Amino acid sequence: MTTLSPPFDLDSQPLIDARSEIIREVLDGLRSRPRTLQPWMLYDDLGSRLFEQITDLPEYYPTRTERSLLCRHADSIVASVADGSRPLRLVELGAGSASKTCLLLAAAARRHIDVVYMPLDVSAEALDLACGNIQSAFPNVVLEPLLVNYVDSPPQLEEFDGSTLALYLGTSIGNFTPRESRTILRNLGYQMGSQDAFLLGTDLVKDEFILVAAYQDSQGVTAAFNLNILHRLNKELEADFDLSGFRHCARWNSFESRMEMHLESTRRQVIQIPAAGLQLDFRPGETIHTENSYKFTDETLGALLFDSGFTPEMTWKDARQWYALTLSRTYQ
Repeated sequence: MTTLSPPFDLDSQPLIDARSEIIREVLDGLRSRPRTLQPWMLYDDLGSRLFEQITDLPEYYPTRTERSLLCRHADSIVASVADGSRPLRLVELGAGSASKTCLLLAAAARRHIDVVYMPLDVSAEALDLACGNIQSAFPNVVLEPLLVNYVDSPPQLEEFDGSTLALYLGTSIGNFTPRESRTILRNLGYQMGSQDAFLLGTDLVKDEFILVAAYQDSQGVTAAFNLNILHRLNKELEADFDLSGFRHCARWNSFESRMEMHLESTRRQVIQIPAAGLQLDFRPGETIHTENSYKFTDETLGALLFDSGFTPEMTWKDARQWYALTLSRTYQ
């Protein structure tokens, strides 16, 4: 059976009140010590474009390693959850451009499976890009994009007459604390049935110099990506951050097993954020912690999945043991 995809219209989606959410995060994070901002704030339209550039950098190995794994194992992944007689729904958290998702959709097409693709993202531009890429390559796939901050507002999936393959790729789960990660995965798992499956991409622990290079590239794209969060506050909250007064820093925290991104003040300065009613005094060397990227071992990955209600069924790794794709099912 051929299912034609209806036009997708993000304008009809419930709007995220991004300004209110940003003000709340600014008040919570920038008044605290140490200062922090939530990583989802990095992904406005410009931030999303800069991140796509990061994924092509020679130092940034996760994207190409994950893509290689998907190229080799997409048929097995799809076969594990789709029997060919019922439709398949792909639900993707943090869809981005969906370029790697196309590998799974191609595997489904080879099995002549009707597919519904449901990308979830905080960025409307990312959803437009994902849906455009999928519609161009797979015009028979039904598109159901959802503009949502799935961390703070977990979406409720509608019942589906078929099986669901949930995706969380690009090592995005590593951006959250262990507690937040478990909450995200539990919220997802509670809505999955025994015939459904979950595919998780995770970056693995490796030599420090490889990790630091991936988050502090020689071309300065990651620095521009990190600094863009201040540009976003200037644009959306009328802040007066001088971007030249901050520098991007990438650090390996071995105790927490995570890469950290910080913005370090290079001088004493006073910042005004009128929309949040804030005046901030920065000392030289004081930082804003903007993002974590946790790196996993077999043990910590297994614990994350088990504590979140999932049982690993199959794990695929690259030859260097740098990256893992894990297919799991719920046990609760």
